[in-house]
Amino acid sequence: MKRKGFGFSLPVTAVILVIGFIYFSTVFTFIDRWLSLASSPGIANAAAFTALALMCVYNYSIAVFRDPGRVPPNYMPDVEDPQSPVHEIKRKGGDLRYCQKCSHFKPPRAHHCRVCKRCVLRMDHHCIWINNCVGHTNYKVFFVFVVYAMTACVYSLVLLVGSLTVEPQDEDQEMGSYLRTIYVISGLVLVPLSIALGVLLGWHVYLSLQNKTTIEYHEGVRAMWLAEKGGQVYKHPYDIGAYENLTLILGPNILSWLCPTSKHIGSGLRFRTAFDSAPVSSGTSP
Repeated sequence: MKRKGFGFSLPVTAVILVIGFIYFSTVFTFIDRWLSLASSPGIANAAAFTALALMCVYNYSIAVFRDPGRVPPNYMPDVEDPQSPVHEIKRKGGDLRYCQKCSHFKPPRAHHCRVCKRCVLRMDHHCIWINNCVGHTNYKVFFVFVVYAMTACVYSLVLLVGSLTVEPQDEDQEMGSYLRTIYVISGLVLVPLSIALGVLLGWHVYLSLQNKTTIEYHEGVRAMWLAEKGGQVYKHPYDIGAYENLTLILGPNILSWLCPTSKHIGSGLRFRTAFDSAPVSSGTSP
């Protein structure tokens, strides 16, 4: 997998600081006060939360640094290829999609990103929180990061509430003030973050079950309206069934769905569709 260049990003810095704050407040305040880091339950919870935090950081790093998918400069659509029954065309004119800014044809599901200033394979959206596009090669790690991040936030909230049930012992006024500050900031961060990540995860689970990107969802709303207006029924061409859709995105082995593997994703230039008579090989990763 190719890696993209990276410069300073305030949102990425903010994410890293929030992850660090949540980790240290959870392990050294919530777990230590509730269960004690010297006890077996405390050590077990600290180890579990540390593992969650490491998976968050690892997947987040890949989502930030991995190139989301670059269109090959010599790409040319083959309209006579029997294994490619779907060729996306412009809304006006019916021509094959061509990017005037990048000066090349667009593969299926590729879109031009105004922020990255280039076309991205199977583009979902540009995310300021990773300073990168979410596209063909990093969509799975982005999805997995959201799963781990939401789980860690909910886990931290549970530990926060549990630690509040413990009566403070031998705490001076300065320490009590420090702990109140930690609890207030943690609550103000964890509650809205858990809700936001839960909504984001639910949205991408919904998209993944239908094998859609965020862009394709909005395009599909318009296509559905036009189809109904013409007395027809619109069906997303890349929807091949909920389980099959998940395996295309997360991988064929269910045991690796929450691992940052990506050997299964193919080239990003061709995708299986509901019109295929048999599974089509996606090629190899760039």
